[in-house]
Amino acid sequence: MNIIVCIKQVPETTEVRINPETNTLIREGVKSIINPFDMYAIEEGVRLKEKFGGKVVVITMGPPQAETALREAISMGADEGILVSDRAFAGSDTWATSYTLSCAIRKAGLEQGGFDVVLCGKQASDGDTAQVGPGISTFLDIPQVTYVKKIEEIKEKNARVERMTEEGYDIIQVPLPVLLTVVKEINEPRLPSLKGMMRAKSAKLINWSGKDIQADPKNIGLNGSPTKVVKIFTPSPRSGGQILKGETAEVVGKLVSELRSEVH
Repeated sequence: MNIIVCIKQVPETTEVRINPETNTLIREGVKSIINPFDMYAIEEGVRLKEKFGGKVVVITMGPPQAETALREAISMGADEGILVSDRAFAGSDTWATSYTLSCAIRKAGLEQGGFDVVLCGKQASDGDTAQVGPGISTFLDIPQVTYVKKIEEIKEKNARVERMTEEGYDIIQVPLPVLLTVVKEINEPRLPSLKGMMRAKSAKLINWSGKDIQADPKNIGLNGSPTKVVKIFTPSPRSGGQILKGETAEVVGKLVSELRSEVH
């Protein structure tokens, strides 16, 4: 079984800074980690390999320093790491990012004889859009299941999974190849072993540019992004408001009067 895991390196901080000129995240000088939800995707990929055999390839799109995220994934049990890095990718929105990663996955699939499962975390902690996984499946034209909490079975080119919902979960059977986005309920990521860390340290990573993955220049980076941040500002603090007291009918009357005065 050939498994591809898409991961993202994100800032390890809640104090996100924005470049006022480009309206993009400032990553310089901020410690980075693997997106927490992607850790569950890596773990699930390794578990599938341990159960069915095959290979786990981890792909990330980012600057050269994202290599550290790939090495961490290899230390957890992944077999290969691919860094998709190009200055032309700067400023990509979720659409352009999904397109770029789909090009890389397609190339990786060609080189390893296809792929069966693509795993992603349900969303990234720095954007929280949950759009990239579904976007990749759309560009690859393969089925997707989001919010997967358990992979029950993979058999005869089909997978049966549990998809988490607000009321419980759905059981879905889907043909392979398939893209799955996973939630933290799916597993508990392992700690890297000493052997894994030694292997990761010496692992030879693959580096691909936009040209290597045959990405259309019109679809990548800031120029290829349909959505752009036009303006960023901090909202003014809200006023303290007031607490209405009294009998229910009296309070309702006061509230209606206040609302009418605000409208007019």
